Formats: sequence, structure tokens, C-alpha cells
Amino acid sequence: MKKHLKAYKTIGEVAEILELESTRDRKNTHTIRYWENEFKQIKPIIINKRRHYDEKNIDLLKKIKFLLKDKGMTISGVKKQLNEDIFDIDAKQNKTINALELKFKVDKINKLIKELKNSNGKKNSR
Repeated sequence: MKKHLKAYKTIGEVAEILELESTRDRKNTHTIRYWENEFKQIKPIIINKRRHYDEKNIDLLKKIKFLLKDKGMTISGVKKQLNEDIFDIDAKQNKTINALELKFKVDKINKLIKELKNSNGKKNSR
């Protein structure tokens, strides 16, 4: 039986969601515990001495992973970035994206489309 999407997730489930790899076919939960110590914004609910994470915490962990692993930022750099909070989550892809970068790319694509339309219009008028 699958859990409801809004249900709290265990630390092992969060490690799977984040695709944190470890050696020896074990879940990489120690990374999440380390990030929890470094980033005070992460606040799991403790039930029977076990950590449980809601969607807000999981989204925050996705941001942290993206900034550390994909962008190569330092812990202090990520702390600063999280305080500025300019990132958004693309829930459909479950990947973190920079909203400003996305807007820039969309604007660039729109400009290319306009240029193509203009060049086709000039060819047809000859």
C-alpha cells in the first residue's frame, strides 16, 4: 500500500526521494542528519525517536541538495542562498530550478521564435 503524497516521510524514504547514494546498498540517511544540524530550517517531527519529514522539509532538502551537489556551493553559500530564498520547486519534475534562470531561458526562446517568424515572412514576400 502506497502512502498518500502529503503523508510524512521517514528519513529513509526522504533519502530515496533525494536519490542520495551510499556504498553497500544502504540508504544515505547520515547526509540528511548532517544537513539537519547545519541548516536550522530543517525541522522534522520526532515520533518515537524517529524523524518524519513533511513536504515543506523535503522541498527544503531538495534545494539544499541541488545547491550543494549540482551547483557546487559551500555550506555557508547555501545558508546565504536559503536566506534570500529565490528558488522555487518544480513539483512536477521533483527537481529544484532557479526561477531567474528559467525566465531568462523562456525569454531567449521567445526571441528566437520571433526571429524565425520574421525571417520566414521576409522569404515569403520575395
